[in-house]
Amino acid sequence: TYIDSELEYMAGDEDWKTLEVKIRARGNYRRENCFFPPVKMKIKKSVAAGTLFEGNKKLKLVLPCVLQRDYNDKVLKEYIAYKLYELVSPYHFNTRLLEIDFTDEKGQKVKNYEIKGFFIEDIDGVKDRCEGKQIKRSIHPLEQDDLCSVRNDFFQFMIGNTDYSSAYRHNEKLLFVDNNIMPVPYDFDMSGLVDASYAVVSQVQGEVLDITQVTQRLYRGFKRNPAVYQSVRQEFLNNKSKMLAIVDDLESSFEDPKEFSQARRFINYFFEVLENEKTYRKEILSVARLK
Repeated sequence: TYIDSELEYMAGDEDWKTLEVKIRARGNYRRENCFFPPVKMKIKKSVAAGTLFEGNKKLKLVLPCVLQRDYNDKVLKEYIAYKLYELVSPYHFNTRLLEIDFTDEKGQKVKNYEIKGFFIEDIDGVKDRCEGKQIKRSIHPLEQDDLCSVRNDFFQFMIGNTDYSSAYRHNEKLLFVDNNIMPVPYDFDMSGLVDASYAVVSQVQGEVLDITQVTQRLYRGFKRNPAVYQSVRQEFLNNKSKMLAIVDDLESSFEDPKEFSQARRFINYFFEVLENEKTYRKEILSVARLK
């Protein structure tokens, strides 16, 4: 159920502006378990016209989940994952980082929180930008575009995420672009990169995996033409400095330097795997799935 609300925002040095919106809580796990549930927002086209939000009829708002010391840093690390995927594939969700003043009113008690969050564009924005159509039925990954699928699987391995399935469209959207099917991933809070306190190893469709912690990587891609794997491997290696720069550019935004260092080490180790032929074959090529 959507409720009427107002969004007050300020971009850069501009004055505060007010926007009429409709909002509701979203998400399965986080709606049930989070102090700040994530939000789905609707904006009328006529209201958004001429504003920062023009062209966005729907948006997701990601907020911290649990009240703990590092909750803002966890949001930053999930935001980093989205920014990294922008380098990986043209079929991605655009995001925008936010600083949010949140006032919690319970009777006579009023408590203020300064939290980080980010907007995620709706899939309609992605498909329009990519001139594609959304597919709302299950399609086996081996029937999806080879390059885009392997890029997605390498990326998920890079951030240590098993909480996805392009076959069952779990945390994945599918686009039909130029006669090919492209996976578009989202929701990375269960990844090893974020390492949220509530994160558990995903069991999509009840499948039990051979890892016990989200910080343990497990490649979930399928076996394909070796030339495709080598091409994607080289793409990631060529983008290593740009990807690490994305992490480094947000260092000053972290509240705990240890959280930043942990995130950078986690991403950097992925490149160590790619750079070492023996480790690359052991952790990626040899574990690629047949079905």
